[in-house]
Amino acid sequence: MSMRMREPTYFILAALQDEPLHGYAIMSRVQEVSQGRIRLATGTLYAALDRLSGEQLVRVVDEQVVNGRARRYYELTDEGRVALRAEADRMVEAARIVTEHRGRPSLVRPTVAPA
Repeated sequence: MSMRMREPTYFILAALQDEPLHGYAIMSRVQEVSQGRIRLATGTLYAALDRLSGEQLVRVVDEQVVNGRARRYYELTDEGRVALRAEADRMVEAARIVTEHRGRPSLVRPTVAPA
């Protein structure tokens, strides 16, 4: 994944970096690691997991039946770890550029429309 990730995707991958999780646990972990910034709806999460699975960034590693319902456990693939690290590095670099630029004159000069 070479393009910038959307925030929910980044936090889904981040939620899975330590251990495989099932859907509800992923939603809870995303909310926790994003400090409440991201709250995923169930449909949004499973659509993202299907897409990430298709991109080979996550995979299903286990499926259990709990209270009559299938519970799938997802984990990051090696490609998912690389993508997560690359996005974290990209965000750190973007923050560094902005932080270093703070207090300097703007690189872009506003244009004033003639009156």
